[in-house]
Amino acid sequence: MNIAAAANETLAHNSNLLVYSAMAVYTLAFIAHLSEWVFGSRSKVARTAAALTTRAQSPAAVPAKAAQQGGGTAVLERPKVITKSAAGSRDVPDGPGAAGGTEKGDLYGRIAVSLTVLAWGLHVGGVITRALSVQRAPWGNMYEFSTTFAAVAVGIYLLLLTLRKNVRWIGLPLVTTVLLDLGLAVSVLYTASDQLVPALHSYWLWIHVSCAILSGAVLYLGAVATLLFLFRDRYEAKLSDPAGKQPGAFAASVLERLPSAASLDKFAYRVNATVFPLWTFTIIAGAIWAEAAWGRYWGWDPKEVWAFITWVGYACYLHARSTAGWKGRKAAWLGLIAFACYLFNYYGVNIFVTGLHSYAGV
Repeated sequence: MNIAAAANETLAHNSNLLVYSAMAVYTLAFIAHLSEWVFGSRSKVARTAAALTTRAQSPAAVPAKAAQQGGGTAVLERPKVITKSAAGSRDVPDGPGAAGGTEKGDLYGRIAVSLTVLAWGLHVGGVITRALSVQRAPWGNMYEFSTTFAAVAVGIYLLLLTLRKNVRWIGLPLVTTVLLDLGLAVSVLYTASDQLVPALHSYWLWIHVSCAILSGAVLYLGAVATLLFLFRDRYEAKLSDPAGKQPGAFAASVLERLPSAASLDKFAYRVNATVFPLWTFTIIAGAIWAEAAWGRYWGWDPKEVWAFITWVGYACYLHARSTAGWKGRKAAWLGLIAFACYLFNYYGVNIFVTGLHSYAGV
């Protein structure tokens, strides 16, 4: 028994080392992602802004490819993706990306992705080692849930890149929030390796909590895209209004490189709509587990209530997307409110509210 306990303690120590190592590499990835945005060429971004402004003012007058003869300033080529979110909305091309369409910016971006892959490998190693040390699913408390959640979020991002989706623009906010999440986990939420209370010893732990983690990670990516949509949409509105106040230099240098507002809106809608059935199943699985553990499917426990409120929030968002007059910014705000409910259900309810779900510890 002493040998087994010592082995588990060693595994727990190695898990902590791997998580801290992942945080160090994530920090390097953050610097590389930031460098991609900072050192991406302003010249191509400026050409994108010119194309956006011209297209917004006179869509029919913009040729597929044009160049200013003698001046040396080339207008952006026809973009690969042009989307329109609704009838009568702006029709503008996606920005050139965080790299600004240059080799130097792209180099920093590829370095950032490579570092993110390395950090993710260490991160996943830390989660698996933690599971081996406790000999159960590695999400029995807030520390384990937080580290696993961050690993899944990064894994989904890397999967989208592997599938050649144009999502490298999400790398900087993702790595930033992963660092914040892990920093909070190791400093405030850390709980030593221990076994669970009898109520949690069930195969439903693997089913219910894993679905909650996967759903939350995808909803997080949708929330980031939704937030960026709000900024980009306002930016495009200013560009299309010649008499209005033009964006500042810093805002323009960032927002010009993002996908168009329509593309961001479509991305957020697709990921939220795709994962919504899984979140629905998460609540159903929790109810089945509650009946097995406590003898009732639903008891209006704070955790259950806020999980249902989150579900209602996203149901309203998806409904608003198909309702005239609620598309665009109004629906986006609903999506952000729904994700805020998810965050409160995790942090607020777990830390500040006492209920049947409080037995697992912080």
